[in-house]
Amino acid sequence: MTADSGEPSGATTAVTGSSSAALPPGVVLGKDGKPCRTCSSGSAFKAFAKSSLKPSNNNTTTTTKAATAGAAVAATGAAATLTIPRDCPPDVEQLGRSTWTLLHSIAATYPTTPSAREQADLQTFMSTFSRLYPCWVCADDFQGYMAREKMPVGSRDAFGQWLCEAHNAVNVKLGKQTFDCSKWQERWRTGWKDGRCD
Repeated sequence: MTADSGEPSGATTAVTGSSSAALPPGVVLGKDGKPCRTCSSGSAFKAFAKSSLKPSNNNTTTTTKAATAGAAVAATGAAATLTIPRDCPPDVEQLGRSTWTLLHSIAATYPTTPSAREQADLQTFMSTFSRLYPCWVCADDFQGYMAREKMPVGSRDAFGQWLCEAHNAVNVKLGKQTFDCSKWQERWRTGWKDGRCD
């Protein structure tokens, strides 16, 4: 799953066919071969949608315009703030931020000594979650991580640490800073020691 920005790890802008040439950077195709909103950055998807609406007599011109718009958006993506209206479907960044907030909050409230039932529930939830995640590229990536790195469910600390490391693995792929996982409980459960969360 993706963290806060960028294209999902391992994503390609094409599955098959020549339509990939018309896609600006950051637009990922869904398994159906159509642009995937929840797998793409909002700015790239918006640029693609706008370029798709412009009438053109020449398909090459449309392709060039889409690629140029996508490149411009990608170049200014960090500086520009894209505000998606609250009643619109999420893009990959919004989905990623919301997902990590939910998962870290689950880790923060997971029991220190979970029962066998709670351990099984967490295992089932995470397995199901990784298959149902709306960004298919992100879901595949997270399933791969779960296959490589066995998820501990025996305690809050072990699960929270594992989840923090999973989040950091995504951050590395996106070229973002990693988080000091020794502070995960401060960030997600107790609040910072300086009291700013109180």
